[in-house]
Amino acid sequence: MDPDKEEEGKMSSDGDISSVMGFSGFGKKARTFDLDAIFEQTRRTAIERSQQVLDERQKDSHMEEEGESSKSVHTHREKAAAATSRKQESESSSDSDSDSDSDSELIGPPLPPQYKAQDDADERLRLPRPPGLTGSTAQSDDDDDDEGEEQDDDNPVKKIPDTHEITLQHGTRTVSALALDPSGARLVTGGYDYDVRFWDFAGMDQALQAFRSLQPCECHQIKTLQYSITGDVILVVSGNAQAKVLDRDGFNVMECVKGDQYIVDMANTKGHTAMLNSGCWHPKSKEEFMTCSNDGTVRTWDVNSEKKHKSVFKPRSFQGKKVIPTCCTYSRDGKLIAAGCQDGTIQIWDRNLSVHTKFHCRQAHIPGSDTSCLSFSYDGRTLASRGGDDTLKMWDIRNFRKPVNVATGLTNYFTMTDCCFSPDDKLVVTGTSVKKDEGNGKLVFFDRASFQKVYEIEVTNASVIRCLWHPKLNQIMVGTGNGLAKVYYDPVRSHRGAKLCVVKSQRKEKQAETLTQDYIITPHALPMFREARQRSTRKQLEKDRLDPKKSHKPEPPVSGPGRGGRVAAHGGTLSSFIVKNIALDKTDDSNPREAILRHAKEASDNPYWVAPAYTVTQPDPVFAEESDEDEEADKEPEWKKRKI
Repeated sequence: MDPDKEEEGKMSSDGDISSVMGFSGFGKKARTFDLDAIFEQTRRTAIERSQQVLDERQKDSHMEEEGESSKSVHTHREKAAAATSRKQESESSSDSDSDSDSDSELIGPPLPPQYKAQDDADERLRLPRPPGLTGSTAQSDDDDDDEGEEQDDDNPVKKIPDTHEITLQHGTRTVSALALDPSGARLVTGGYDYDVRFWDFAGMDQALQAFRSLQPCECHQIKTLQYSITGDVILVVSGNAQAKVLDRDGFNVMECVKGDQYIVDMANTKGHTAMLNSGCWHPKSKEEFMTCSNDGTVRTWDVNSEKKHKSVFKPRSFQGKKVIPTCCTYSRDGKLIAAGCQDGTIQIWDRNLSVHTKFHCRQAHIPGSDTSCLSFSYDGRTLASRGGDDTLKMWDIRNFRKPVNVATGLTNYFTMTDCCFSPDDKLVVTGTSVKKDEGNGKLVFFDRASFQKVYEIEVTNASVIRCLWHPKLNQIMVGTGNGLAKVYYDPVRSHRGAKLCVVKSQRKEKQAETLTQDYIITPHALPMFREARQRSTRKQLEKDRLDPKKSHKPEPPVSGPGRGGRVAAHGGTLSSFIVKNIALDKTDDSNPREAILRHAKEASDNPYWVAPAYTVTQPDPVFAEESDEDEEADKEPEWKKRKI
C-alpha cells in the first residue's frame, strides 16, 4: 500500500475521532519530564538567590557604616537580582523546551504541588526589607520589646485581673462562704441568711441568676464551703455541730455524727459536741476532710465513714488547758494540719501524729482575738495568718518563733475574713472590714517578698470578707457584707469563668404555662374512670382561647360602694362577704315606704299584671254613704262616747 495513502487515511481517521470526542492531538508525541533534574535545577537556583541576598545585605551594612545612603543601592541591587532571576528562568525554560519536539504541544500531567511550593519559597527568599529600616534599628526594637515583656512578667501588679467585674446578688445579708470547683465551672455562695446558692458560669446569661438555692442546715449560718479536690462533692460547715457533704447538685451525701456532750474527754466522743467554726478538704485525698469546733477539737473525717471521726487533734494552751480553734487548714502536700486558736496561738501537727504539735507559736496574735484564716503558700514553706487583731502576718514554718513580715491597720470584724496567695506566689491578698456608712471595704494586695502594699481595690460600701483567687481561671471572687459576690477578671489574662456568661444576651421571659384545670393522677384506676392526661398545656391554652366562654374578658371592677348586684372591692370580713353574696343594691333604701308607693300611681293608671286579669269578673265596689250625724259622732271625743 502506498505510504502517502496510508498517512492520509490515518489523518482522516484522526479527524473523525476529534469531531466525535471533541479534542485533537492523537498520535503526537507526549512530553516527558525528568523530576530529579527539575528538582536539582530548582535547588541550585534557590542556593544562588539566597547567597545573592546575603551578599547584598552585607554590602548594605558596610555602606551604612560609611554613611552612604543604602536606599538607591538596595533598589538597584533588587532590580539587578530580578533581572538575573528572569534571565535564569528564561534560560531554564529554553533549555527545557529544546528537549521537546518543536512541533509538539504540551501533553501530560501538571507539575507536582511540592515543586510549585518550592518555587514560591524561592520567591520569598529574595523579598527585601522595608526601606529606611536598618538591621541595627530592627534589632534594637526587638530588644526593647523583649525588655518590656520581661518587665511586665516581673511586675506582679500587672497580672492582677481587675479590669472588669460582674456582681452576683446572693441576698441582702453577709456572704460568709465562697467555693469554686477545681475546673472553675461552678461557684457556690453561702451566707448569714442560711442559703447556699449555686452559680454555673457556662449556663448563666447577663441576668446572672443562680440556678439553685437551698438551705442545707435549716436555720444555721453558713461558715465554710469548699469543693473537694475532684470537684464532685461540697463540704458545708454551718453553725451547728454536724458538717454536711453535698454533691454538685446540692443533694445530701453524708452528715457527720454528733458527739456525746456529757463525756469529758473529747477524744472519746464520735463527733463534735459544739458549734463548728471552720473546715476544709484534704488537698490530695478526695475522701478526707477536717473540721474544728468550739468543743476544743480538730477532727478529720472520711466520707465513707460518717458514724465516727477519723482522728482527733486537741489544741492546748501553755498551761495545758483546752483552747478553742477558730480556723484550720491543711498544708499543700497534706502532711501538716494547722489551727489558729482563740488564745492567739498557731499550732501545727503532723497529720499522722495527733498527740504533740510539730510547730507551735504561742504569741502569733493577740490573745482573745479570733484568728480568722490560715493559708499555706503554693511552695509550702510560708504560712499567712489573718488575725482578729487587724493584722496580716507571714510565717516561715522552718523558723516559727517570730513572723517574717507583719502588716497592720487591716480592720477585721468577722471570724471568717480570708487571706490567700496569688497563683504565682508573689502576692498575698486579704479584705478589710468597715462599719455601716463609714467607707468602702477594700481588697488589699501585698508583695510577698517586701510585704509592701502594692495595690488595692475598693469593692463596695460594706466589709470584704471572703476572697478567692482561682489559679486556672485567674479570676478573683469576693464575698461582701451586703450580700454581694463579685468576680473580677481580665479579658486577656483570665480564662473562661465570668467571660462565658457576660457574652450571652439575656433570655426573653417566656409566658408562664399553667394548668387550666386540676389533674388527678390515678394510675391504678380502671380505664373507664381515668382522665385523659394533658400532654401539653400549650395546646390546651390554644383550645381555651378559641372557647368564647373561657376566653371572655372579665368585667372591670366597680368604683364606689357598688351597683347593679355588684359590690366594690371588699375585705376579708364576714359582713363584706355577706354583702357580696346577697348582691345588695343601694339605689333607694333610705325610705322603703316611698320606694314602694312611687309605683302606685303608674300601676293604677296603666295596669299590666293583676288588674287586667280581673276586669271581667271583678265586682263593682259599693260603699255606704255616711250621713252628717255619723260624721259628727266620729268627731266627738272618746270620753263623751264613754259617758253616753
